[in-house]
Amino acid sequence: MDVFDYIIIGAGSAGCVLANRLSENSKHKVLLLEAGGKDTYPWIHIPVGYYKTMHNPKTDWCFKTEPDENLNGRSINYPRGKTLGGSSSINGLLYIRGQARDYDIWRQQGNTGWGWDDVLPYFIKSENQERGANKFHGVGGPLSVSDIRIKLNILNEFQNAAAEMGIPKINDFNTGDNFGCDYFQVTEKNGLRCSTAVGYLNPIKKRSNLKIEVKAHVKQINFQDKKAVSISYWKDGELITVKVNKEVILSAGSIGSPHILQTSGIGDKKELRDLGIPIIHHNSNVGKNLQDHLMLRPVYKVSNIKTLNKTINSFFGKMMIGMEFVFFRRGVMTMGASQLCGFAKSDSSRETPNLQFHVQPISTDKLGGSNLHNFNAFTPTVANIRPTSRGEVNISSSDSREYPRIKMNYLSTTDDRQVAAAGIKLIRKIILESQTFKKYNPIEFRPGLEYQSDDEIVRVASDYAQTIFHPVGTCKMGNDNTSVVSDKLKVHNIENLRVVDASIMPNITSGNTNAPTIMIAEKAADMIIADQ
Repeated sequence: MDVFDYIIIGAGSAGCVLANRLSENSKHKVLLLEAGGKDTYPWIHIPVGYYKTMHNPKTDWCFKTEPDENLNGRSINYPRGKTLGGSSSINGLLYIRGQARDYDIWRQQGNTGWGWDDVLPYFIKSENQERGANKFHGVGGPLSVSDIRIKLNILNEFQNAAAEMGIPKINDFNTGDNFGCDYFQVTEKNGLRCSTAVGYLNPIKKRSNLKIEVKAHVKQINFQDKKAVSISYWKDGELITVKVNKEVILSAGSIGSPHILQTSGIGDKKELRDLGIPIIHHNSNVGKNLQDHLMLRPVYKVSNIKTLNKTINSFFGKMMIGMEFVFFRRGVMTMGASQLCGFAKSDSSRETPNLQFHVQPISTDKLGGSNLHNFNAFTPTVANIRPTSRGEVNISSSDSREYPRIKMNYLSTTDDRQVAAAGIKLIRKIILESQTFKKYNPIEFRPGLEYQSDDEIVRVASDYAQTIFHPVGTCKMGNDNTSVVSDKLKVHNIENLRVVDASIMPNITSGNTNAPTIMIAEKAADMIIADQ
């Protein structure tokens, strides 16, 4: 039986970071397990390829949520990365850290060392910022962060219209205060995706003390009393067990990490007992506290200004897009999931912005679909970035290869429904009341101006609402009886086991969650090394 100092479960946004940092010391023998395959599928590395990687069983686990009452009974697709790099290999490439206040609240909840001033050095450490270094940004880190390589007049005009409504133009969302409107930065290098597999894993994958196993599906963590001592995983139809000397680190993400804890006997004892799983430790919080950003997707038709719909729908347009990418690494094929970003408040009582816009110069009935509308239109999506609704991930079988049940409970609180309606109304104000857009004769194609009350707006918008793929919180960090891990990310009442990924967030950050997940792993690596 092989023996390793550290076993990392999941080679995603956090796991690749840990593999890099923990194997820097040649005395540490590290095993990195990934249930998906290698990141050799070409569309992973072309930024706009997320349209080809999401909902594709080669690269996506293709989860589905349980039907949600407040989404008019809809079940939605729930992408999670199934490859080296995890979701950083299939996501929308958008680099947002969140508000300083997010992290200060974590610290105020008793999580020592997790305030903004504590975590900022780890954001800086991870970063290779195209614009250069300053007190908020770093160069030379593994993660390349770049300006987008396409700008369109429709996006400039939205920024102008937002400024008319008091949402200022800014030039950096990542200094701790993100109020305003600007173009996103993206995790790209020279027009190609910089996943954590590309940035953190590729440069060090030949280290003699690092073993990387792909298509290795973890069955369970094994314990001696309450001490993690080994891992069992399937590889090529064979069940393999490997021992650990120091720590098992669970980095399988906000769906995978609680699921593996549950199949290993850590979770709600009644649920585990019903499935015949031996109970290692009862903690009913495992899989609870699930939070996500739900995006509402209004569509506006415009005249006298171009969007990308007709260009992408034409053969000649596609050919020009391809040539621009091949020869210049610019244009449509370098686009992240959205191009223009905005942060604003749903009402003046909010301490910091609680709405985020993702403005896309395209429109379609189905997110990720190839059939764009055959008219000029764009999609100024809006999301409540501090939702109060909470979902859960629950085990469905003792076999970890059987998918868990994912219940989101979107829009299940009065506050979330009010904020959703306010977000749609703010978009209407920016587009329909600004002087900027008057010359473009905007028409609300969806949801439609016939819907005016909050209840009507939310009900109709829910037919097209989608996740922005930001699940967090299912292995909550804290030192109270609602948490799963401590502020050192150690699983409560268990030895030699930590969770390091987005699942440890007590509260979701105010914006896209990939950059915070990478920061969490950078900080965790230092904590793990300091403990040895």
